[in-house]
Amino acid sequence: MTIQLYAFDTPNGRKISVALEEMGLPYETHIVDIGKGEQFQPAFLKISPNNKIPAIVDTAGPTGAPVSVFESGAILLYLAEKTGRFLPPDAVARVAVYEWLMFQMGGFGPIPGQVHHFAALEDVADRRYGLQRFMAETRRLYGVMERRLAEHEFFAGALSIADLAILGWVWRHARHQVDLADFPHVQRWYQALMARPGVQRGFAVPLRRG
Repeated sequence: MTIQLYAFDTPNGRKISVALEEMGLPYETHIVDIGKGEQFQPAFLKISPNNKIPAIVDTAGPTGAPVSVFESGAILLYLAEKTGRFLPPDAVARVAVYEWLMFQMGGFGPIPGQVHHFAALEDVADRRYGLQRFMAETRRLYGVMERRLAEHEFFAGALSIADLAILGWVWRHARHQVDLADFPHVQRWYQALMARPGVQRGFAVPLRRG
């Protein structure tokens, strides 16, 4: 059984390479270069109909037949359920994992992603407006995380897929123009996760060509 990972060197792609390493699952990587539009190729669209990375194909799905999964949050849930790792068995304990996973999927991803977009614009006026709007919201989201981590070692009790999801985006804090020293509890959490061997292996997986 080998999972086929289709990804690129982005926060969402790194969520899954890190998760696969932390869960000890065998996998093979297939680079989908979104800068060259490879996400629109028909073969990839059969796996990821929203033409977004990452996506996986599990050659040994729940029934023994291959199954494909797209959307990084869905992939994390699928892998956690497959391995029984990073998702607590207790239904009540799972609630916090679901909450913080959705926090990342719905906010702490789309919003800093807009910072990435506007920071790259050449037009000064367009860049100024976008950065003013989305950097303020990005810092608010960091503040939400700071308050949570002031009282918890991880976002949902024990280390979970919610942490792996959020880590992929905090990894780009410099690109968000955020100094983690301004959010010391987030910084403590980030440094602790980045020191894990599985996380380090996940970030070292080549997800670009050349």
